[in-house]
Amino acid sequence: MAEPRVEVRRSPRRRRMVSAYREGDTVVVLLPARMTKGEEKHWVAEMLSRLQRSETRRKSPARTSDEALMERCAELSARYLDALAEPVSVRWVPPMRTRWASCTPTEGTIRVSERLRDVPPWVLDYVLVHELAHLLVPGHGKDFWEWVHRYQKTERAMGYLEGLSAAAGWGISED
Repeated sequence: MAEPRVEVRRSPRRRRMVSAYREGDTVVVLLPARMTKGEEKHWVAEMLSRLQRSETRRKSPARTSDEALMERCAELSARYLDALAEPVSVRWVPPMRTRWASCTPTEGTIRVSERLRDVPPWVLDYVLVHELAHLLVPGHGKDFWEWVHRYQKTERAMGYLEGLSAAAGWGISED
């Protein structure tokens, strides 16, 4: 994997505190102005490592395999859908052109776009609950949305996905 672009910003007001965050494709490292080049090199490497560990912890374990995705579906079905949604298979598929995921209720299968591998866990959970709900109610009527809205972060996740799609120019929307 390529090293991220790093921008170091020094501040005379900053005394000891070192911090880092992502700004688009760049990692910004904030340092006290008095630090030496050697200290800067050490802290840039340290902050890149910390940022990567932090971002890795925030990713859903379901992103690792189809089996992990199936396990997560079982947990979500039990928690939000009274354990009534039991898919036959759940699997990651290459990026879909117009959808985040799809469900074939008659076969009990769910396919999830690989574009969702790196979204926050609560967003992936929403997509999985949405597709699991299709196993109970095939369409998008009132009954369907009553099931989906049992997941408390539904509206927030829908907004996240809408923003992600718009920012990337993918043209993906709710089905």
